[in-house]
Amino acid sequence: MKKKTIIGLIITGVIVIFAVAILFDCFYIVAENEFACVFRFSKMIDITDEAGLHFKAPFVDEVRSFPDTVMLYNVPQSEVLTADQKSMTVDSYLIWRITDPLLFYQTLGTISEAETRLDALTYNSLKNLMGTLKQDDIINEEAVTARKDIYAGITTDVAKNAAVYGISVIDVKIKRFDLPEANEQAVYERMISDRERIAAEYTANGEYQASLIKNEVDKKVNIIISDAEAEAAKIEAEGEAEYMRILAEAYDTEDKRDFYEFIKALEALEASLTGNEKTVVLGPDSALGRILINSVGK
Repeated sequence: MKKKTIIGLIITGVIVIFAVAILFDCFYIVAENEFACVFRFSKMIDITDEAGLHFKAPFVDEVRSFPDTVMLYNVPQSEVLTADQKSMTVDSYLIWRITDPLLFYQTLGTISEAETRLDALTYNSLKNLMGTLKQDDIINEEAVTARKDIYAGITTDVAKNAAVYGISVIDVKIKRFDLPEANEQAVYERMISDRERIAAEYTANGEYQASLIKNEVDKKVNIIISDAEAEAAKIEAEGEAEYMRILAEAYDTEDKRDFYEFIKALEALEASLTGNEKTVVLGPDSALGRILINSVGK
């Protein structure tokens, strides 16, 4: 009797465990930002991105999850040749997401395989596009628009090729272009030479503009001085004319002229009597002599 009871308990326990296992295997959980793909005998029968608890056939259906979110993939550095056959190292990254889980599973199956394929697609696109550009066109601070066109062209090309895998490529960006060590010094020297040439052009242009301004200022100064001198000469001539007019009016009679000559003679006498010498020799015909002789006679 005890033996039968033990066997019954064991069978009951097995049934309960089996029932619990079936119950747990009937459900699966879908997380946020995730695709859940249900496979039955290796064939996908359902896809859902609705977060929560879902039902499946126990022991028959298998669930595989793929991220339903934007992913960043850092593409390994690679070397490419430019149109002038110069080697450059390119470091880039890629932003992508899965848009068709069924196609993604059928063509790639895993995220690691997807990254390997994206790596190859990006390298091929970079190689083809860089092969059409010269190194000088790439290493140029002023070629901002050209670099944006490069990014857009690479993104378009990689996105087109990745669509067959159920992948949407959102953007491809180049973090930096590196030069091989053998070329770095030559490129740096060329860049220094370019900067020196630009600086010389700025200096020459500044000196030219300065000479134009200086010449214009000198021209205006000369005009101002000439005008001032002409005006001064005119005023001086007018003054001389006025002086002569006043002088003529002052000595327009004989008495006035005699008085003028007398004053001038006295001024001359006064000027000659300076110092210790007080002797003056005058001829009888001199105007001053006549004045003094007449004064004495009177």
